[in-house]
Parts: sequence; C-alpha cells; structure tokens
Amino acid sequence: MTTGRISDPTPTGTAATVTDEPDEPDQPFESAERFGSTEPFGSTPALGPEQPYGYERLDQHGRPSAAAPPAAPPAEATAPTPTTIPTTPPDADADVLRRRAERALQAIAFDAIGAGYAEAFPAKGGQLACGDWLLRELEPGATVLDVGCGTGDPTVRQLTDGGLHVTGVDLADGMLSLARTTAPTAAYHRLDMYDLATDRAGHAWNAPGLGPAGTGRFAAVTAFFSLILLPQDEIPIVLRRIHRLLRPGGLLALGTVEADLDHCPLPFLGHEIRISGYLREELERVLVQAGFTVEGLHGLSYAPASTTLPPEEQLFLRCRRTG
Repeated sequence: MTTGRISDPTPTGTAATVTDEPDEPDQPFESAERFGSTEPFGSTPALGPEQPYGYERLDQHGRPSAAAPPAAPPAEATAPTPTTIPTTPPDADADVLRRRAERALQAIAFDAIGAGYAEAFPAKGGQLACGDWLLRELEPGATVLDVGCGTGDPTVRQLTDGGLHVTGVDLADGMLSLARTTAPTAAYHRLDMYDLATDRAGHAWNAPGLGPAGTGRFAAVTAFFSLILLPQDEIPIVLRRIHRLLRPGGLLALGTVEADLDHCPLPFLGHEIRISGYLREELERVLVQAGFTVEGLHGLSYAPASTTLPPEEQLFLRCRRTG
C-alpha cells in the first residue's frame, strides 16, 4: 500500500481590479496630449460647469473651445474606487489544502514503514496475476503508469522484467528510494496522485508528462492499494484523471480492499493511516461512471503476516477504458 494524491491570466495571489470608466466618445480624437491630458486616449470624462484641472473645455467636435475659461487651481484627484475580484485559485481552498496535508502525513508514515510493508504483506498472488494479464494483453515496450508504486515490488519489477516501460509515482520519498533499487530501469516521480492529469503535475511536481500533456499517453495503469488512501469522494476524481492518461481501450489493473469505509483512521504497522473502500457492487458502479468496463473481478481473503489488523477481503479488478 502506498500513498499519493494529495492548476486567469492574473497571477496567483493577486486581485484584478475593474474601474467604472466612461464610455469612449464616438467623435474621433487626434491625441490625448493635444488637449492637455495625460489620461489614456478616449478616457476624457464628461465635462461639467466646473472643469477638472488639466482638461480644456471642448466643443462638440472634440476641439478646444474658444471660450475656454482659465484652468482652475490644482485639486487633489479622487481616484475611482476599484472593484476587487478575488482570483485565488480553487485549489487553494482551505479544505483542499487540509487534504493535501493529510496525504503528506500519510506519506511520512509510509516512509517510516519502508521495507516493513513487504514483510507484513508478503503474499502477492492477486497482484502478480493482474501483472500477468497486462503482459499478455500489451505489446512489447508498451507504457504503463503505476500509481502508488511503493517499493516497486512486485509490480514495477514484474512489468519491467516483462519488457514494458513503466513509470512509477508515489508521494513517499522513502518508498521511491526503495523502488529505484528494486527496479532501476523504470522512471519514477514523486507526485500526489490527486494531481495526475492536471497542471499541478508539471508546475508543482516537475512531471508535465503526467499532466494534460500526457493525455492518452499510457497503454495501461496499475493502482494496487493506493486509491484506498483517498477519501471516497476523491476516488472517482482520480479514476477520471487516470482515464484521461490512458489511450483509447487502455487497461486498468486495480487492487483494493472490500469494505464500506470512508477515510477511517486505522492502526497500521505502528502508525495511523486513513483507509477508504467500497463493497464490490458499488466499486463497479464507480468504475463504470469513471469511464471503464470491468472485464474481471477476483476476491481473495488475506491475513496480514505481521500486523494486528484482522483478515481482509481483497479485490483485484481488470478494467478497460471506454470512450
């Protein structure tokens, strides 16, 4: 189980201003400077009995009037009150920032767990079977994205050994360090999986090929026990972003835990992590709504080897992108 998830022409953190400026006159003006104004062309205000300093009285053709009175003494200009338009991007919302922080804390927990994860979950039969399915279905050299690659064992190693080009992403630095040793020929990026297929993949994680530029790039995506680290309302969002990165007809191999949980805190190898899950019928519905067909589903009872967690029902799904 690995972690991941947790982009207006106006620069971020600034505000655009709109001022109530008068409509531009229909008459053609030759230049603003000619009439004693330093205001932008076409912004001459309507003229009343008392003319503001710096402007001459004009006739109906926009020319200086012969009867123009002497200029009034300087008066302190009153600037129009600007209308402030907030331009803070939606992803700076407090709830989004809080969720990013929670995912970062989970990544720290997995950094501390490190190789202990493989010791607690040594049996990988369901995961390896999904890898075999991908090796049968994909052409040599096909590109695969492993979302929440963890230590790289077994999926990245299995697929690279089988001749596929694998990119692994994870939010835990320690896990990525182990993966680079486990399967050194793969490419790796530290990245929050929630940012896949968005502009943040490039400007926040320096992985533009996993942002909008990567649309349709991958022949397959794997996500084994990584989506369960997201709240339930974020899982469909990430699935739709995975859908964008897949080529038409691309494959998705998914591993999860069957449980009706929504970001519930659980003790895990000496740390607290939050877990989400679905019952299988609901999970299939979520996948279909995200643009996938489920071609195969296999349930497996699993008892972790060195943890106080009770036995769990694991689900392994073989899916294909539609549309």
